[in-house]
Amino acid sequence: MAGTKEIRRRIRSITNTKKITKAMELVSASKMRKAVNNVLATRSYANLAWRVVLDLAGKTESQYHPLLEKRPLKKIGIILISSNRGLCGGFNGQIAAKVVREIKKYEKENIAVELITLGKRGRDIARKSNANLIADFIKQDLTVSITQISALSHLILENFINGTYDSILLAYTDFISSITQKPVLKKLLPLETELDENLGVIGRQQKIDNRKQTTDDNLFEYIFEPTTDEVLEKLLPRLIEMQIYQAVLESDASEHSARMMAMRNASDAAVDMIDDLTLAFNQARQAGITREIAEIAGGKAALE
Repeated sequence: MAGTKEIRRRIRSITNTKKITKAMELVSASKMRKAVNNVLATRSYANLAWRVVLDLAGKTESQYHPLLEKRPLKKIGIILISSNRGLCGGFNGQIAAKVVREIKKYEKENIAVELITLGKRGRDIARKSNANLIADFIKQDLTVSITQISALSHLILENFINGTYDSILLAYTDFISSITQKPVLKKLLPLETELDENLGVIGRQQKIDNRKQTTDDNLFEYIFEPTTDEVLEKLLPRLIEMQIYQAVLESDASEHSARMMAMRNASDAAVDMIDDLTLAFNQARQAGITREIAEIAGGKAALE
């Protein structure tokens, strides 16, 4: 058993660590509340916007806009949204693992895959896994405006329209609750009428809405004014950009929730360690006192 000085030193060290993790938990909780408010404020609009996009894709000929065009898969672009910092449990590892598996799947089919990252952790993981990283964008700690992802959206739309990519996938972590986040890989382009099973909260709600509206959808058609080309030219890129923005907001809320829970678990673990060490310290001190009493008694007996 370690001496009392060593145990006391370890208790002080763990107590200081607990202060840090508790402070980080409080900071993450504050950021989480802001991020959750942001994601909930736009989720309904993003849900309806994606529904409009899917309806347009199902009822409008691809000749009216390049974003409606479906091509044979030769090259795919994947947007990976991660965090800038660690200490958030499996937040980054889970979504990165999902992307790596997807890349390997396409490589087996001789389909080229290029990675575009938003967040430093995703960039680092991409480099370590030897993925074909072609662009990395700066991610804010809290995204509050769609203009902050405009450069990323412009790159994606431009590369799909000019034929560089035949498909675009969006990898992010869907916010379900403060203790549950789900890694999601969503097909962003080309637009398809069928919903992916793996779309998270937004996708599940859309699927329910689509089932309710199936009959009504067949009773109307879109009327474009002034022309179909002009309306789609303005509408589709904006709606696609909105989906990327919503994914970033979902990722923000998930990141700060995951970090808050990770720091809370670390603080709880520190408390348990301090309790164990305190018990060990008391036992060591008691053993030392008992030993000293025995030595005194033995010495007195020897003198007699």
